[in-house]
Amino acid sequence: MSAPRRALIVIDPQQEYFTGLLPIQYPPRDESIRRIADAVDAAERAGIPVVMVQHDAGDAAPVFNPTKQEFRLHASLEERDASAWKKLVKEYSSIFPGTGLHEWLSGNDIDTITLAGYMTNNCVIASAADAETRGITVEVLSDATGAIDIANDAGSADARTVHTTLMALLHSNWAAVAPTAAWVAALESGTALSKGNLPESAAAGAATHS
Repeated sequence: MSAPRRALIVIDPQQEYFTGLLPIQYPPRDESIRRIADAVDAAERAGIPVVMVQHDAGDAAPVFNPTKQEFRLHASLEERDASAWKKLVKEYSSIFPGTGLHEWLSGNDIDTITLAGYMTNNCVIASAADAETRGITVEVLSDATGAIDIANDAGSADARTVHTTLMALLHSNWAAVAPTAAWVAALESGTALSKGNLPESAAAGAATHS
């Protein structure tokens, strides 16, 4: 099996998730942003492209408003040398529509994207599912992503439950899920991360919860 041709996609590591209206709750946001920085460091050492994405909801929106301070990247990323990064702005949950990312990946012979950033329960899962329709392999860094507590008319769940459940769901079909340290080791060895599948996940789930 040939080594994955990867790009690291950092989704919306914006101040909105730290000082804005959508603070990440799990994993702790100060920890996840450090793991994002670790992933960027590892990608740059390995010569893997880094794509930095920001969400723009328009200048009348209460969140991701480009006229507000919260639109900016987290300070730990803003202070870095970003000259080699590919920067994208998106308007949908998925990183693909209207961004030209799929074409850029194809033009650079990239077959695997590694997703870090926010939120697990919105842009990460939407991007992973969308990538399936485009024939792109997906990896997700479990400790370099994060979720929020949610409650609405359909129910409620705390951020830890949301995050851990969606990591298991992603690993069952759409992505190879691993912590950042395991991904860095895979980069160094030139190997793919192991990925689960739906039949095995279903069988193990039935055995666990029967």
